[in-house]
Amino acid sequence: MKDYRQIDLHAMIERHEGNNPVAYPDSLGVWTVGVGHNLPHPLSQAAIQQIFNDDLTEATNDCLHAFPWFADLTQPRQAALIDMCFNLGLSRLKGFKKFLSAMEQGNYETAATEMLDSLWAKQVGVRAVELAQLMRGVDHV
Repeated sequence: MKDYRQIDLHAMIERHEGNNPVAYPDSLGVWTVGVGHNLPHPLSQAAIQQIFNDDLTEATNDCLHAFPWFADLTQPRQAALIDMCFNLGLSRLKGFKKFLSAMEQGNYETAATEMLDSLWAKQVGVRAVELAQLMRGVDHV
């Protein structure tokens, strides 16, 4: 007698593997994330782009909600702030008090100077220089 039941393969494997949004070592010590994805295996370009899109959306939403003046910025200045938020995370970005105060006041030259006068700028090098140029209104970097 044939068995014609359909098995929901996705649901079965997810039930067996679990669904973990944070990487963890599995029972053999292999770092795993999601539904049983072993991190020593490369991510597909589609997965990389999905993660990037999710992270970019989060950084954009963080800026929109954290800084009431964000929506009034030019697109290049918004892009620079989102880039910083993407790189630093919102909580570390909020630590740039003088930079954010200058941004709120519309003093973009001071904001750019504050960006470059930071440990972050030393760590990221050319990235900070490019973002400071965007803050200064040079939008063809």
